[in-house]
Amino acid sequence: MTDVVALATELLAIPSTTRDEGAAVDFVARWLVARNWNVTVQEVTPGRGNIWASRKGRGVTLSTHLDTVPPYVPPRRAEGRLWGRGACDAKGIAAAMLVAADRLAQGGEERVDLLFVVGEERGSDGARLANQLPATSKWLINGEPTESILASGCKGAQRVIVRTAGREAHSAYPHLGQSAIAPMLRMLPELETLALPVDPVLGPTTVNVGLIRGGTEANIVPGACEAEMMVRLVGDVAPVRRALDGWAAGRAELEYGSFIPAQHFHTVPGFKSAPVAYTSDIPLLTNWGTPLLFGPGSIHVAHTPDEYVDEAELRASVDSYEQLVRTLLK
Repeated sequence: MTDVVALATELLAIPSTTRDEGAAVDFVARWLVARNWNVTVQEVTPGRGNIWASRKGRGVTLSTHLDTVPPYVPPRRAEGRLWGRGACDAKGIAAAMLVAADRLAQGGEERVDLLFVVGEERGSDGARLANQLPATSKWLINGEPTESILASGCKGAQRVIVRTAGREAHSAYPHLGQSAIAPMLRMLPELETLALPVDPVLGPTTVNVGLIRGGTEANIVPGACEAEMMVRLVGDVAPVRRALDGWAAGRAELEYGSFIPAQHFHTVPGFKSAPVAYTSDIPLLTNWGTPLLFGPGSIHVAHTPDEYVDEAELRASVDSYEQLVRTLLK
């Protein structure tokens, strides 16, 4: 059988940041075709697409994403770990799912499908389109780095852009203009004072101001400023939007972007479970069956230059995926 660490290393060697996943998609599709899987590549945009591999269907689908955040970090193996971009988020997971599904199929269990999507790290255009495929599975095991613990639930996400407007002027005569940055600087600290929902399982709603842009030159009073925020949701988005609308009223314009709701997941006896704070493609794959969330590696190192997955945990996850599939099919 294929060694999962070697397969993951091959995947990590292929750059596949979001919108540039074509080479990784081609590699995985060819790997599956060579092992007699029925493979459909669903074009999402020219040169990139989702992969759906099946046998008999009507069972369990193992799914994760093939795209990564930038920049590309090449793989290396050291200290019992596999390092590199995508090691845990989520190419290592994809490799474990490939090996587990193929092992199940070779052992006679053909009620297992594979779904690998693109675009998860930036808007999830792959998952949105994948939900239009004629799925037949009763269960969906989605892969994200949960430290090999079944996630009992995960927070949702709401992207928000905040815009403040001013009037440009020569910086030597600031009284002739109006700064767009100054009101933004006053507003953003107030986010910590907002009364936002708290869930007994998922915890508090959190707001991250991840990006700020404003002005054109140091010697020009800035005429525009904007901040991009990610709100991690624990329940209904409506009270969060009401709170943000009240916070911005009369001072800034809000643009609500992509939205993914908070989720509570199916768990399996014998597998440890706990909630996670991040989101996944699960809410966009409603046609693929009752969802579970599981994967090797830690989200704490994902999206960092030091991303890694322990090789022992990666190997053990192959057995875990196989055990989960067999348990759900009983």
